[in-house]
Amino acid sequence: MESHAGFHSLHEETTASLSVTGDLPAWLRGSLIRNGPGAFSFSDGSAVDHWFDGLAMLYRFTFDPSGQAGRTDGDAIHYRNRFLRTDAYEAARTGEFDGGFATGETTLRSRLAGFLTAPYDNTNIIAERISDQYVALTESPRGVSFDPNTLATTGRVGRDGDAPSGQLSCAHFKRDPATGALLTVDTEFGRTSRYHVTAWTPDGDRRHVATVATEKPAYMHSFALTPRYVVLTEFPLRLDPRRFLKPGRQPAFIEQFEWEPGRGTRIVVIDRTTGAVVADPVTEPVFGFHHVNAFERDGGTEVVFDLETVPDATTIDSLYLENVRAGEMGAIVGQIDRFTVDLGSPTGAGRYRTGDVTVERRTVSDEGTALPTSSPARWCQPHRFVYAMGMDTPVTEWARRIVKLDVETETTRTFDGGGDYFGEPIFIPAPTDDTEDDGVVVTVVLDVEAGRSRLLVLDGQSFTERARVTLPHAVPFDFHGRYFPELKAAPQPRHGT
Repeated sequence: MESHAGFHSLHEETTASLSVTGDLPAWLRGSLIRNGPGAFSFSDGSAVDHWFDGLAMLYRFTFDPSGQAGRTDGDAIHYRNRFLRTDAYEAARTGEFDGGFATGETTLRSRLAGFLTAPYDNTNIIAERISDQYVALTESPRGVSFDPNTLATTGRVGRDGDAPSGQLSCAHFKRDPATGALLTVDTEFGRTSRYHVTAWTPDGDRRHVATVATEKPAYMHSFALTPRYVVLTEFPLRLDPRRFLKPGRQPAFIEQFEWEPGRGTRIVVIDRTTGAVVADPVTEPVFGFHHVNAFERDGGTEVVFDLETVPDATTIDSLYLENVRAGEMGAIVGQIDRFTVDLGSPTGAGRYRTGDVTVERRTVSDEGTALPTSSPARWCQPHRFVYAMGMDTPVTEWARRIVKLDVETETTRTFDGGGDYFGEPIFIPAPTDDTEDDGVVVTVVLDVEAGRSRLLVLDGQSFTERARVTLPHAVPFDFHGRYFPELKAAPQPRHGT
C-alpha cells in the first residue's frame, strides 16, 4: 500500500534545467545534494516495512543565477535525481532484498557476519565530502562514493587505516570548521563493547581520537562536537551483544535494542586532544536522533549542546510505513532542548573535578519539531537560530510548515506556503559575515494536488519566499541535505563564438 503522497516510490531518474520563479541571490552558485529513500516497493511485488529502509536516492539542485556561468536568460536550477547502485539496490532489483534497519528477519549470527564482511550499504541518510570524495552515508561503516555531477555510484568507502572501527556508525559525521577535520563515532560489539571516535583530516588520513568502553551499546544516530570535546549522548535504548550468539531467526536489527529508562541518559564528554573522558554524568532518560550544534563557555568549563528530544524510543515504531501511511505518527514530534554540562573547576590541562559535574536541561521552544539544523557558519560556536520542520501535537500528518527558532528570545517564525508537506530546511549562509541569519533557507515541499514537489528558497532574515522551482515529479519524503559551494554549474556555451 502506498496511499500517502509522501511515502510513494519514485522510480524515475531525471535530468532537467528548470526556470526559477522569483530571484536567486548572485552569490548562491553551489549545489544542494539531498539523500533519502526513493523507493519502498520493488518490481517483484516485495516492499520494505520502514521509512528508514527505502532504497537510497540522491537529488542534486545546482543554483545558476542570471549572469553567472555565462547565462543571461534568467535564473535557473539544474536538477538531477538518481538511485545509488548499491548491493541493496541490486538485491531489490533481482528480488533478493532480505532486510535492513527495520525490515526483514535473519539470524543475528548471520547479521554479525554481514557486519564484518559486507556491511549494509543502503546509504540513504546524508551525503558528505571526505577529502576529495563525495560519499553517501548510513548507520554502517560502509559509505558509497558517487560522482557529484552525475550522481553515478563510483565505489565503496570503508574505514581504511590503523584507526579502530566497528559494526555500527553514527550516520551524521561532524566537521570542525576551524581545522576541516571530519569526525565520526563507530560502535564495536564485543564482550566489552566500545565506541571509537575517529577523524579524517582534510587530506584523507584517518586517525584515532578516543575509545570509550560501554557495557551495552546504545543506539546513537548523531553526536555533538565542540573545539575541545566530543560529546556522546548514550540514550537508554541499548543492545546486549550476547544476542548475537542466540540461534534461530530474530526480528529486524533495530528491534533488538531495548528501552531501559532506569539507566538514564549518560552524557560522555571526551577531550579531543588526550582522548580522556573528562565527565560522564547521567541525567533523566530521553531519546533523540539529531544534535543541532554544540559549543563551549567559560573557557571550556561548560559544554552546551542543543538536541531534539522525544520522551522515548517509540518514535522508531511510529515510522513503520503502515503507521505513517495511516496517519499514525504521533511519536515523531520532538522539541529542542538545551543541555549545559558544567564540568566543574579545572585542576589542570583537560582535567576537572568530576564530582562537581552538573547537567542542566531546558526546553528552548514548545514548538513541535523534526529534522533540526543550524547555520554551518556557526558549527562549534554559539548559535542563535535553529531551523526545523514544524509539527503539530498530537501529530496526525506530516509537517505542514517549517520554523525558525530564536533560542535567545525563545520566539518562532513560521513559513507554510508553496505546498502541503515540508522537508528538512537547510540554511545557506551568505558570504558576508553581517548577521547569523544573513543567507537563504532551502526546503523541498510537496504539492499533493499538483502531484509535484518544489524547491523553495526563503530569505534567511525575513523567512519569506524569495524563489521557487517546480520539479518534474513528486519526491518522496527524504532525510538530509548538504550544501556544497564548490559544486557549481558548468559554464553555458555562448552563442556566436
